[in-house]
Amino acid sequence: MNLINQKNIRLENKETKTFLADAFYKDNGQKLPLVIFVHGYKGYKDWGAWNLMAEKFAEAGFFFVKFNFSHNGTTVEDPHNFGDLEAFGHNNYSKELSDLGVVIDHFSRDPHVDNEKIVLIGHSRGGGISIIKTCEDERINGLITLASVDTLDRFPKGEALSDWKNNGVYYALNGRTKQQMPHYYQFYEDYENNIHRFDVERATEMAKAYMLIIHGTEDEAVEVKQAEHLHLLHPNSELFLIEKANHTFGAKEPWTDTVLPQDLDSVTEKCIDFIKEKLK
Repeated sequence: MNLINQKNIRLENKETKTFLADAFYKDNGQKLPLVIFVHGYKGYKDWGAWNLMAEKFAEAGFFFVKFNFSHNGTTVEDPHNFGDLEAFGHNNYSKELSDLGVVIDHFSRDPHVDNEKIVLIGHSRGGGISIIKTCEDERINGLITLASVDTLDRFPKGEALSDWKNNGVYYALNGRTKQQMPHYYQFYEDYENNIHRFDVERATEMAKAYMLIIHGTEDEAVEVKQAEHLHLLHPNSELFLIEKANHTFGAKEPWTDTVLPQDLDSVTEKCIDFIKEKLK
């Protein structure tokens, strides 16, 4: 049975703009659990080893979807590069949650999908977004976080926040591409205007889905104590730590190998086992 890989499916979101998604699955004549991967800050659907991870999920019997947030800086013409920094600067959490809703709506109607078995997997900031969406959308049965943040309040503080407000923009260097990536002040205003909605701690406590929390013990971007905090907040969650793993579980961009890095392979296997156990 051949693996089906539908790349760069165009999704329309009237609240944001058009963005792209990929679907990986094996058509075995049965309806498959829907697993949606949510990328993080400065991430995109084709980064690193995500395609290999997608193939492994599909081989295991899932309908696996990954997508680019509409304002992550990529374009529908070039999904592999940050060609639209203006869009990146105008991104915010409301737009990301709206995009994720469009993805769930679209693929839950696919004839190959069992829409009573929907799982979100969020990496880094995408973990925080996935937690909030799971709290808000009762269709979601399973929630897995990979190196997730435990708060979306990751903004400049003190004088730096005042400077951001006065200047209207601040820039963050992308270490890989060397681009100066803008963040317009509307990002913070959107957070402040929706501060209760964007409360990751509250959403973790209230989420009804089965929850698996995965983190590397040597994560250089998000401390492992944030995973431990999420575990405490969700009474039925499972915490799975990968010894000495970094923020991307050994993957990098570009990833030229034909197999997953060892840590990400372990992560993927744990996710597959967890979903199969919880969504019988």
